Amino acid sequence: MRVETPDLVAAEPSPDCPLCPRLAALRAEQRALHPDWFNAPVPSFGDPEAWLAIVGLAPGMQGANRTGRPFTGDFSGPLLYGTLAKFGLSEGTYAGTPDDGVTLKGAIIVSAVRCLPPQNKPTPEEIRTCRQFLEPALDALPNLKVVVTLGQIAHQSAVKALGGKLPKMPFAHLAEHRVPSGIRLIDSYHPSRYNQNTGVITAPLFETVFERALALRQAG
Repeated sequence: MRVETPDLVAAEPSPDCPLCPRLAALRAEQRALHPDWFNAPVPSFGDPEAWLAIVGLAPGMQGANRTGRPFTGDFSGPLLYGTLAKFGLSEGTYAGTPDDGVTLKGAIIVSAVRCLPPQNKPTPEEIRTCRQFLEPALDALPNLKVVVTLGQIAHQSAVKALGGKLPKMPFAHLAEHRVPSGIRLIDSYHPSRYNQNTGVITAPLFETVFERALALRQAG
């Protein structure tokens, strides 16, 4: 389901956000090449009452940039949505399309960078610029207890958005950090095609992150 609460809607960039010229230029190029694709900043997806936020990097060309839903239509989607289903954090059957009926329960997915970056590599300035949308998106979640970050860039942006200090909060798979608000942050390797194909991340490794998130929630 698309998030529709006023606070979260206010945290979303406009469909024609001009703040990052390089990303806006690529968006225009993709709109010309693929007019039937989503080709816009990808909004958060999930439960506005979520206790768990999952912060990803940015839309993929064939994934969210095409479908308009985070981690939908690309290689990483089955592992992420399959894991969410296994731990009772989603309903419906993931089929890689935004109309497959999947909804999230107690969880929400937010991207550190909302627009497709060339070669899947946003610049530091683009990451900083888009943090103005990440911060209010996380702030708008009244029940937020745990944040899972997928990859080092998502980790760095989420730590800054939550008021933490990066030198004291290094990235590592299954590393845990407590930010000033008391929210717990857990790091995970990104479920990208490369990481899955090289064994950097496997289904059991990925599942341990969500097992730990549930344990932290239950522990209060």
